[in-house]
Amino acid sequence: TDAEVNTRKKTFTEVQTERLEQAERTILIKCPPKINEKKLLQYLSSHGKINSHFFFENRGIHALIEFSEKNSIASLQDVIGIPSATEHHVVPFKSRLFTFTLKNPVGQAAAETPIHFAPQSHIPVKDLIQKLCSADSISSQMYSLLNEYQLTEENIKLRFLACSLVRDFARAYFPDSVVKPFGSSVNTFGKLGCDVDMFLDFHETRKHTTKMKKGPFEMEYQMKRLPSERLATQKILSVIGDCLDHFGPGCVSVQKILNARCPLVKFSHQPTGFQCDLSVSNSIAIKSSELLYIYGCLDSRVRALVFSIRCWARVHGLTNSVPGAWITNFSLTMMVMFFLQKRSPPIIPTLDRLRELADEEDKHVIGGYDCSFVSDLSKINPTKNKETLDVLLCDFFEYFGNFDFRKNSINLRKGKEVNKPESSPLYIWNPFEQDLNISKNVNQPQLEKFVALARESAWILQKEDKTQRMINKEPWGLAALLIPFGKSNPDKIKNRVKGIGSETIKSLLDSLKLSNMNSLQKAVGK
Repeated sequence: TDAEVNTRKKTFTEVQTERLEQAERTILIKCPPKINEKKLLQYLSSHGKINSHFFFENRGIHALIEFSEKNSIASLQDVIGIPSATEHHVVPFKSRLFTFTLKNPVGQAAAETPIHFAPQSHIPVKDLIQKLCSADSISSQMYSLLNEYQLTEENIKLRFLACSLVRDFARAYFPDSVVKPFGSSVNTFGKLGCDVDMFLDFHETRKHTTKMKKGPFEMEYQMKRLPSERLATQKILSVIGDCLDHFGPGCVSVQKILNARCPLVKFSHQPTGFQCDLSVSNSIAIKSSELLYIYGCLDSRVRALVFSIRCWARVHGLTNSVPGAWITNFSLTMMVMFFLQKRSPPIIPTLDRLRELADEEDKHVIGGYDCSFVSDLSKINPTKNKETLDVLLCDFFEYFGNFDFRKNSINLRKGKEVNKPESSPLYIWNPFEQDLNISKNVNQPQLEKFVALARESAWILQKEDKTQRMINKEPWGLAALLIPFGKSNPDKIKNRVKGIGSETIKSLLDSLKLSNMNSLQKAVGK
């Protein structure tokens, strides 16, 4: 749609700023069960013009209302009461979360038109498979999956509102602080239901450094000094975590995890239904979000491929919501990016290429790492590559099913396979912190499982008779890959084990430098 194309070409920072500002003018109302949409909007409009609104269900009906002017909220807050303390005493923190009930429920006729609820979760995989079977190509199956899983406009507004509500607490102590989402909520690769990663930023204060140059004095605030930035972060998060826990309406299960590599506060935000992770500003994480945002905006095939691969990985237990030796979604996404950089011609540019296109304003050095890359999407030439997603999906499995993981690592700066700097089974260079491997957690069995499943999937896509499967009403194409393989045909598992075996044999051969492959294969009894 045209509207989408317009929003697409904005820079990452422009989109963020716009949405944060929008969230400041937004409220959330818990509505009575028999709400009349027209009456509600009519009443609210008496406090000011409404820009947009939607309803969603989450233990009752909720309405998100975005006013045109911030002062409309103050006008509404003037007439909102404090809950009467019958059995509970209340913490008198006035937020932008309200409960409306009808004064005269009997006299109110139910709405003539039923209310439309904006979905906040995606359909289950079994329903997705059904849906995919009626598509006409693998490519349209992949776009269909993307449409079902990607964040909606409404869900994104709710995410920014959750950040804005946390900001109200932070501001009590740090008046210029901002709470911004990062990661999957903003990088165009988030799926409905994913957590909200948010961070507290105090660096908006840099803006006025130019004003400070005037006048005869060097002037600065007197501030508490601490031996390390980490300690400051821990203290700030500890207090704000307590605040949310003690005073935050709807903030439950608050956990302070202050000794982690990146200290954070986890909590569940009941009014919006999100699981949230709050940390203190991490410039490199923001840069990663922006890089993915750029890749996601450059070509529609990028997101369709990533969403399909991640769904495939989840179905087969390659990824897991619990941390461990599994491949993470971030690593998988980076593998897809690398694969797309290596197409001929490339579908997306390497990070080095994006750095060459950067102008002065795009130059960022963070903690000694060069994180510069172009932010203006119009400076990046669109790809000349016309390959279909049908081809790309199959080739992705083919490529990584035969990738030499023992010798090579994945480097998105260069868009090339590079010798591994150390012996982790899977080595993917962190695009910015060049001495880190983002997949250091992955162990050999998990990598072998990935390789085996990739080979199996490539084999299914190459061998299957699509027309026959469609006539038999069997899942085909992407749908066939979203069914755990052991269930459909136990013989296939044997093939997969062979795949793993041959990998091990290859490494034996290499180490023994045997010229006669056959004799060894007979000996091992493949």
